[in-house]
Amino acid sequence: MALRSDGFVDIDIHTLESVLSRETLNCKEIHIWDAALRWASAECIRQDLEPTPANQRQLLGSALYLIRLPAMNLEEFANSAAQTGILTHQETIDVFLHFTASNKPLLCFPTKPRQGLKTQVCHRFQSCAYRSNQWRYRGRCDSIQFSVDKRIFVVGFGLYGSSSGAADYNVKIELKRLGNVLAENNTKFFSDGSSNTFHVYFENPIQIEPECSYTASAILDGGELSFFGQEGMSEATVGSVNFQFQCSSESTNGTGVQGGQIPELIFYGPPSDD
Repeated sequence: MALRSDGFVDIDIHTLESVLSRETLNCKEIHIWDAALRWASAECIRQDLEPTPANQRQLLGSALYLIRLPAMNLEEFANSAAQTGILTHQETIDVFLHFTASNKPLLCFPTKPRQGLKTQVCHRFQSCAYRSNQWRYRGRCDSIQFSVDKRIFVVGFGLYGSSSGAADYNVKIELKRLGNVLAENNTKFFSDGSSNTFHVYFENPIQIEPECSYTASAILDGGELSFFGQEGMSEATVGSVNFQFQCSSESTNGTGVQGGQIPELIFYGPPSDD
C-alpha cells in the first residue's frame, strides 16, 4: 500500500535507496519495480526532463541495482522489466539466462528473494485433545475476543482440524471490531488428521490497535469430529506483545478462553525476543 501510494513518488533518492535495500519489504519484487519506475517518472518531471527510459535510468542511478529482478518469476520479468527499455540489452539477456540457463551469468542485481517480515504466533492453549463424542463444527461459529498492548498486524489464524482421519474443510475466518467486519476470507484447508494446527490467512494484514477489543471468528464445515484446545490462558505474551483473551458473545460452538477452536493468532509485530 505504501509503495502504491501517491506520496511514495515524492520521497528523495536517499529514502528511495533505503526502501529498496530493505530485507523486510513484504511484497512481490514486481511491485517494488513498478514503484521505482513511478518514482523515476515523477523525478523526471521534477527536473524538467522527458520521462524517457534513458532519463528514468539515469535518475535511478545505483538505486536500480537494489531491485531484485531475479526474485521475480520469469513471466513477471518478461512482461514488465524486460520491456520497459530501462535495462540494457545485455542486462536483459543476462537476467533471462539467470532464469533459464544452467550456467548462469554474474548479475549486478541481488538474486536472493527478500526475507520479508517474519510472522509470529500467539498460542492461547497449553494443550489440545479429542474425545469420541465431543467437538463438532457443523457450520457453527467459534469466536474469541482479544486485545493487545502494542500495535500489531494480524495475518491469519491457526485452526484445529479432524481427529478422525484426513479431511478437507471449508472455512470462513473473520476479524471484527465493535461489530464492524475488518476482514474476512472464505477458503479451504486440508487436515491430515493430526493434532497440528493449520494456518489460514486473510488477503491482507489487518492493523490491530493497542488496548482495543477485537473478535476473531471461524466457521468450519468439514470433518465433524475435531481436535480442540484446552488449558486456555486469559493472557499470553509473545516477544514484547501481551495478549488478553475474553469470551465472545458471538461464539455459538463452545469456544471460549478455557478451550475450543482458534488456538493461534498469526501476526506481524515488534521483533520477538528470541
